[in-house]
Amino acid sequence: QVRLVESGGGLVQAGGSLRLSCAPAGRTFSMYAMGWFRQAPGKEREFVAAITWSEGATYYADSVKGRFTISRDNAKNTLYLQMNSLKPEDTAVYYCAADRYYRSTYYSESAFTYWGQGTQVTVSS
Repeated sequence: QVRLVESGGGLVQAGGSLRLSCAPAGRTFSMYAMGWFRQAPGKEREFVAAITWSEGATYYADSVKGRFTISRDNAKNTLYLQMNSLKPEDTAVYYCAADRYYRSTYYSESAFTYWGQGTQVTVSS
């Protein structure tokens, strides 16, 4: 069973920064792509960012472009999401996701097979 474990969430004031991390635990596998999604209270889960593991191609939601940066450390097998200039509307549970295969798009939840349990990010105004 593949598990993804997120860390780095917390409470931060508007304008502040946080860095989320995600790494596989237990059985590991070669990933083609990994991504971050988020779900705010009362809303559906939405795409935040994604990255292909070997090429490093990145994809971002318009709402986070220029503020968030997705990256990966191949040696540590770890995914990151650097979040700067945080806004109260960024408050959500952030989920890490991964998949072993190429997909035509990474903006959808259906592109990812493996998911973490989520980490809470709260931005106060």
